[in-house]
Amino acid sequence: MKNKNVIVLIIAALTITFSCKNESQIEVFGIKTKKKYLQLEKAKWFLGNWENVTKESVSREVWKQQNDSTLIAESFTTVEKDTVFYEKVNLLERNDSLFYIVSVRNQNKEKPVSFYLTKSTDNQMIFENPKHDFPNKIEYNKVGNDSIFAKIYGTDKGKEVAIDFPMKRSK
Repeated sequence: MKNKNVIVLIIAALTITFSCKNESQIEVFGIKTKKKYLQLEKAKWFLGNWENVTKESVSREVWKQQNDSTLIAESFTTVEKDTVFYEKVNLLERNDSLFYIVSVRNQNKEKPVSFYLTKSTDNQMIFENPKHDFPNKIEYNKVGNDSIFAKIYGTDKGKEVAIDFPMKRSK
């Protein structure tokens, strides 16, 4: 009876341990379970189409779920009919950490730059990369179900700069 209890405890401990690994599906003693990406779950409010329309330009971010561990986005700004800014973003969870990885057209040879999640609440996510010049901090705030407020921070030509990106959900 003691051996049976020990085996049950070992199986329970292994199940808990392996269920925390960063894999889509894991198997312990023939039991399959799906990994939950808890950091990414907090960012599900990013999903959808967002825009900011002004007299001068239209900015849009389109967020989609690529798979269980990654959200992807395209962000662009148009002035009249010209696209003046374009970037791709991967928001991915690896080893229980969340990364905001961005590639910007015509910047940094379009090589991706990674930012690490430094603060997370139900309504705010802050990503930072202190080694990157501009931006070195990216902040997203959920204002409501139909609006978000993004802000980037950094140093440009020796001056501290912050740029606001208020967005409303579009259809």
